[in-house]
Amino acid sequence: MRLSAMLPIDEELKARLNSETGKLGWPELQRHFARGVVVVAAPGMDLVEVATRMSMDDGETIGQWLAAENIRRANEADARGWVNSDAIFWAVVVAPWVVVQEIPQHLDS
Repeated sequence: MRLSAMLPIDEELKARLNSETGKLGWPELQRHFARGVVVVAAPGMDLVEVATRMSMDDGETIGQWLAAENIRRANEADARGWVNSDAIFWAVVVAPWVVVQEIPQHLDS
């Protein structure tokens, strides 16, 4: 599979989304999970870039990330783990999606 060049990033949009990123816990995320709108960014992914590309409707890049499992929809196994671990996330809203990346427990302070 040939990876094509990504669309140029919209730096202004990226800066705005960066300013809208914040921490939240599972209790705040739970209602969004119930609506099926939580997208998980894998560790190592740039959460703000993921949100920016989603907002730009960069389907090609998003499709590549989905295929590589760099991003994915949250599932029931995620929810069970998050409940048990009292997870904390970096999150940003790209309506209707809430894009999250779990903060490792030793880094959440």
